[in-house]
Amino acid sequence: MKFNVLPFAFWLLGVALVVTGPLAHAQKEKEKRDFKVVSEVKDRHGNTIRKVQYYEGNVKITQEIIMPPFPGIKERPKVDPDTLNRDSVLVLVEKSNYLVAIVYKRKRIRQYRAVFGPTPLVDKMMAGDRNTPEGWFKIVSKKEHSNWQKFILIDYPNEESYAKFNKRKQDGLIPSGASIGNSVGIHGTFTSGVKMVDWGMGWTDGCVAMKPEDINDFYRFVWPGTRVFVRR
Repeated sequence: MKFNVLPFAFWLLGVALVVTGPLAHAQKEKEKRDFKVVSEVKDRHGNTIRKVQYYEGNVKITQEIIMPPFPGIKERPKVDPDTLNRDSVLVLVEKSNYLVAIVYKRKRIRQYRAVFGPTPLVDKMMAGDRNTPEGWFKIVSKKEHSNWQKFILIDYPNEESYAKFNKRKQDGLIPSGASIGNSVGIHGTFTSGVKMVDWGMGWTDGCVAMKPEDINDFYRFVWPGTRVFVRR
């Protein structure tokens, strides 16, 4: 008797697709260890040029980071999020400045240090490139997370994302069989990894990562539907 493997193969594919959401993403970004600063100097513009090393599994990774001074807002005035008009809240992500800001009625009321993937100034092109997507998004959901304190999911890929993705395929910038990716969000970091944020280490798979105390504060100011603008 012949056994038809196609139904079983499709079942396996279905299982694989089921675990490509935020849970799978959460399991993939593994904790880094033994991170250290190899060298650090400031240039004439006040930028910190820092070479860092860490281990991911058994692989030693070295990064050189150019990190600008942290601009503005160091104090956090008391603000009751429940008194805010939610439609007037905007999350601004500035990758070149390594920061996330809460903007309310065109005024920054919060600002946090943040890190991204290994090449933060590159727009996301396709699944697996570990880049943070640029453009306009909205928050889809927010929830507690066992490793990263909080996870705020954005609606990547959206219509704008697909338009850029398809154009890049047409232009031959990415393989014809590439997929667009998903499960991009804003989250905290491992409790042992606060220095990764301070040092600007790009360790995520395309998400935006902040310190535990910062993501807990940020979480209070955002809701499903909150607009997010990510720029270089």
